[in-house]
Amino acid sequence: MSALTAYLDVPLHHGAPGAARRAVVAVLAGWGFADQDWLDGAAVVVSELVTNAVRHGGGCLALQVEAHDGQVMISVADGSSVVPRRRDPDDEGGRGLALIEALAAAWSVHNHEGGKQVRVTLLPSPPPVP
Repeated sequence: MSALTAYLDVPLHHGAPGAARRAVVAVLAGWGFADQDWLDGAAVVVSELVTNAVRHGGGCLALQVEAHDGQVMISVADGSSVVPRRRDPDDEGGRGLALIEALAAAWSVHNHEGGKQVRVTLLPSPPPVP
């Protein structure tokens, strides 16, 4: 598979996670990722990243999806330089990073235009069943 990239500007409002989730799943399905369980996991990662950016980030929210040789990376950039941290899972809203870690091969945070970009490399998608 050649390298594929999609960029989405996401508005900062309560509907952003759902809109981003639907858009990313449509993009990934269009690129040939067909395993529904895997797509559902990707949707959870997108929802958590965008929810965190809306709640804690501010500024412009930019979402990027990249696929190369079957590996998919999802990135969300926002205007805050505050690095996400794991919170007590008993706290309301404290499970986001734990969910991401369960569904991802890796995640990292990078400086991005005065804010940050959180990058998540998804676990590999299962191959299509013949």
